[in-house]
Amino acid sequence: MSYKVRLNNFEGPFDLLVYLIEQAEMNIYDIRVSEITAQYLDYIEHMRGRNIPVGADFLVLAATLIELKSRMLLPRIKTDGEVEEDPRTDLTRKLIEYTLFKKRAALLEAQIEAGALRLTKPKEDLSLFTGEPDEYLIMDQEKFIAAFKAFIYRKKKDEELLQIRGGIGRERMSVASKKSAIRKLLKKVKDGYTSFKNLLLPDGGRYDKVVTFVSLLEMARANFVSVRQAGNFTDIEVALSGKPKGEHE
Repeated sequence: MSYKVRLNNFEGPFDLLVYLIEQAEMNIYDIRVSEITAQYLDYIEHMRGRNIPVGADFLVLAATLIELKSRMLLPRIKTDGEVEEDPRTDLTRKLIEYTLFKKRAALLEAQIEAGALRLTKPKEDLSLFTGEPDEYLIMDQEKFIAAFKAFIYRKKKDEELLQIRGGIGRERMSVASKKSAIRKLLKKVKDGYTSFKNLLLPDGGRYDKVVTFVSLLEMARANFVSVRQAGNFTDIEVALSGKPKGEHE
């Protein structure tokens, strides 16, 4: 039965070996095997002296270090003149991997501890907002072109009406002067009806709306203009209906 041994500064055989290398200020790529082996065996004896069961992994690493120490004493030049690979290479690679995984494990542990301090928002049911499928407009090319041309035409007409309204002036008008301005504007409308909004001055305010509305009422009563509305609170449309009796330009 093996035990997981943890002293003040190390845990397991490789952790002990890394600790000894750091304490001796050795380069991990140039380990002084004889020195580090002696220190490692001293720690093993120290653990036994304190009645701490030494696991098999500690003993395996101790045997590896002893073997490595003996190989370092032998010449590394073969009979054909080639130089053998450094016996420490495999141990160095294992130590580097162990150190790398230990650092990553510490990083993951820190992230787990930080995550335990965060509160997450419970998942909400969004089906209420995503239940309706997307709607797509299906239109052939000719209908699309016709609709686009109508949009451009209406936009151009609105710009022309805006220029006409701008020429009326910003001074406060009387009902009579407003009626005259409405007549001039309606004569320039080529498509019959136009919106009540097009009769208002850009910056006329509430006064201009009242004067325009009263002027339209008088003109409609005199049968000078035709007024229509599709329904309550919808747009009012106005058009010339013919010159009435008793009206003067």
